[in-house]
Amino acid sequence: MKESFDIVGRDILIGGKKKMRLYFVDGFCKDTLMERVMAYLMQISEKDYSKHKSAREFADAFIPYVETDVAGRPEDFIKYVLSGGIGLIAQGLCEGIIVDARTYPVRTLSEPENDRVLRGPHDGFVETLVFNSALIRRRIRDTDLTMELHTIGEKSKSDVVICFMKGRVSEKALDTLRRKLNSIKVDSLTLGQQSLLECLVTKQRLNPFPKVRYTERPDAAAASILEGSIILLTDNSPAAMIIPSGIFDFLQDTNDFYMSPLIGSYLRIIRMFVFALTLLLTPVWYLLIRNPEFIPHWLDFIRIEEPNTVPVIAQLFIVEIVIDTIRLASINTPQALSGSFGIIGALVLGEFAVSAGWFVPEVVLYMAFVAMTNFTQPSFELGYAFKLFRMLLLGLTALFNVWGFIAGIIIIALEIAFNKTVTGTSFLYPLIPFNAKALRSLLFRMPIDKSKN
Repeated sequence: MKESFDIVGRDILIGGKKKMRLYFVDGFCKDTLMERVMAYLMQISEKDYSKHKSAREFADAFIPYVETDVAGRPEDFIKYVLSGGIGLIAQGLCEGIIVDARTYPVRTLSEPENDRVLRGPHDGFVETLVFNSALIRRRIRDTDLTMELHTIGEKSKSDVVICFMKGRVSEKALDTLRRKLNSIKVDSLTLGQQSLLECLVTKQRLNPFPKVRYTERPDAAAASILEGSIILLTDNSPAAMIIPSGIFDFLQDTNDFYMSPLIGSYLRIIRMFVFALTLLLTPVWYLLIRNPEFIPHWLDFIRIEEPNTVPVIAQLFIVEIVIDTIRLASINTPQALSGSFGIIGALVLGEFAVSAGWFVPEVVLYMAFVAMTNFTQPSFELGYAFKLFRMLLLGLTALFNVWGFIAGIIIIALEIAFNKTVTGTSFLYPLIPFNAKALRSLLFRMPIDKSKN
């Protein structure tokens, strides 16, 4: 306590003698509540104090607060105090008393920047775990909604909550997740959910396809729970992890459910088509350019009319790298300058680059379309998986022509087929194993009267 200025100890006198001591972290405790608790404790007479021999009885009799608990082990007592609770040690009691009167600095419940909707609620998860669980409870008022608390990290002791619906969740998947969480041995979850995911998935780290979906929307999290999925909430992280998540789950978007079933289905079909274009547009175009005899007459417009000295494959790779460079630079650009930076980036990749003879117009056009289509789905991990495999297809096509393109398609198919979710289920579910009803509901936006979920 002498070394850390924010750790505070406060003695309380009973009958003129030191009988109790409070421990708390300055900045986590509510001052008004602290004053009220101390006022009650200081009014205890020595006769009343000696009546209660157990910590639970003492807390029930003299602490005017709803959330109280007892800790029998010193390490538990210390963990609760460092988490923001008030710790009370009293002479004659063999257990410590914990008053959960903590309050954390928190931002407002604003709409997530990366998961916006045209209609619907505009609240979003924040970095405080108890607020996020309350946002889900507000939407699911049922006793089957269960929230299990786990503590992970030898030093950080980070809180992780498993949210699920009894009777709808897969018990096998739930047991697998519990076992993996309990087996994690790390000092801390330094990067929050990403650190947690790397602890849960120890294999297939070279497979770029995402193992989970993320959402910062409480309505999307609540809907996933009601469908039988598991939600992982991590303290200090403003997003929920949806487990398990397969490739077809990424076809969904929250906006689909705030539109009519017809419009929602149309948006999903467009999203599927765009996914295919994102992966195959530039490799197929390069394959046709390299083999002009494959180009049918009605596709003559894709030919390069004015080729320059830079090979087309080099141009495609350069633009891929430049797009990522601009994206990284935009993240570090102050908001006041972001508009100017966007104009400069467009000029560099647009007219100036073509006029200088670096790129042919077709390369800039197709790569601009591919970059735009990456924003049609909210998962950055899936976007970069498509990008890496697109570059793999381009490289194999440049080396081995048609056979390289075919080999690239086979590699991508195998990577998807052998990818596993966090709970070990198939990444291709509900296609493999086949579930017609589940597959139909993922490919098309079903009316709520046709599907209870």
